Amino acid sequence: MNLRHHAFSAVFKAIALSRADRWGRGLSQGAGVILTLHHVRPRRTAGFQPNGLLEITPEFLDSALTLIRTEGYDLVSLDDAVIRLKNPKPGRFFVALTFDDGYRDNIEHAWPVLAKHNAPWTLFVTPGFAERSARLWWLELEEAIRALPRLGLSLPDGEFAARTESDAEKQRAFDRLYWRLRKQPEAILLSAISELAQQAGIDAAALVERECLPWETLRSLSGAPGVTIGAHTLSHPMLAKHATDFSRREIVESKARLEAELGMPIRHFAYPVGDPTSAGPREFAMAQAAGFTSAVTTRPGHLFPGHAAHLHALPRVSLNGLHQTQEAVRALLSGLPFLLWNRGRKVHVV
Repeated sequence: MNLRHHAFSAVFKAIALSRADRWGRGLSQGAGVILTLHHVRPRRTAGFQPNGLLEITPEFLDSALTLIRTEGYDLVSLDDAVIRLKNPKPGRFFVALTFDDGYRDNIEHAWPVLAKHNAPWTLFVTPGFAERSARLWWLELEEAIRALPRLGLSLPDGEFAARTESDAEKQRAFDRLYWRLRKQPEAILLSAISELAQQAGIDAAALVERECLPWETLRSLSGAPGVTIGAHTLSHPMLAKHATDFSRREIVESKARLEAELGMPIRHFAYPVGDPTSAGPREFAMAQAAGFTSAVTTRPGHLFPGHAAHLHALPRVSLNGLHQTQEAVRALLSGLPFLLWNRGRKVHVV
């Protein structure tokens, strides 16, 4: 856990100790919130888990949904969330659940918990993962560093070298290299990680096969009660890093491809990575022009009535695998951390 996540833990504890999640709701809580999830699976024991923030346990999901129900909040579909933004129900805070990428464990471990709580959910699917043509590059990087005792890369901004014998060394190397590559054009990021994967003998397509749902399962899932399928681009690029024509095609054709494969309308979209360096006003306009009812980012925040005018730039709140506690969930649902994060702004879409 890095300094940023230690700071979040301290904020969650402070909110819990002061009970600010109770008395501060009137200041910070919106009309509702969209939660972001990725993996849901049993806890792993490996020491080096740099992508651990992207996975929670079924037990934590169960406890979070129990808390939401106990608080009297409404669990709603993404369609209903949009309706409630346009036509608010005073005093009825709502929670919508979204899962990015289309992982197998969403069916194996999350769906039984969701069914137990009668919780609707949205699965954002990348066709390239379903057909094994796109890359889970962040997982390739993890697996390569796990396998290699040292790293050496020639990058446009200079050499990168690190010893990766211990778990601590591997984590430090991952953090340094990940954020350094995130600043580069995506082609450089993908090329560098391919080089490491080749050195480590990592099969990129096999990783996607292991982790992601295939078309046949997605076809069976589409139309199931309480399940909404959304689009997540064709190949999961960071859209803002690419030319307009490329990014538009990724958005428009992901909708068309899913509709053709699943035989159902696709109304909602999620921007890959979803932070301001990956999706901004250009991408928001593209998603709207493509005919999506809504599009979600990973910019943190609650939903306020003002978001009804910005349905293609909706914020979400991550259920983070590094903070699997009741106090964290209470703080996130209160909205207080985002009042600070967004400097008091309730709608932040630029």
